[in-house]
Amino acid sequence: MKEQIVIENIENVVNEVASTNRSQVEHRATWMALFFDEMKNAGIDPEPIMRKAVYRCGEIHGAKIRENCADPSDVREFEKTFLNKCGQDTFHMDNIEAKQDCLHISFNYCALLSAWKKLGMDDATCALLCDIAMDGDRGIAKAMGLTLDLSDTLAKGCKTCELNFHK
Repeated sequence: MKEQIVIENIENVVNEVASTNRSQVEHRATWMALFFDEMKNAGIDPEPIMRKAVYRCGEIHGAKIRENCADPSDVREFEKTFLNKCGQDTFHMDNIEAKQDCLHISFNYCALLSAWKKLGMDDATCALLCDIAMDGDRGIAKAMGLTLDLSDTLAKGCKTCELNFHK
């Protein structure tokens, strides 16, 4: 018998800017899930198409981040450029540790996951959509000359999402 996961994605009250940003992220995640669902309903396998598109988007954003880094070879510069206060509040990030060759971040809340659950997506679909969405971060990592390891995720029922960017 398959073990049932329990997704906990508890929204903390932060500030008006983060709340507005969370609404925008939820809107984007709703589009993503509905595209996924409609392609699936039309008999099209949405996963490879969506992964390519989201990864490309990440590469575009990653190139802009790289341009704004004083020293793109230093992961601490990536951290300064990639993580702004609004993003940190939006995803309730903590446990941020930046070194010259790696960056670790814990996410305690995900507005994308919130949107998917509001749409009634099952846990397996939420986990898949989460991994597809993380292809954007993988594209950012590639543009920065880094690798992204994603261990725990909220969508898999973990307490946090653990992102590790490294050379």
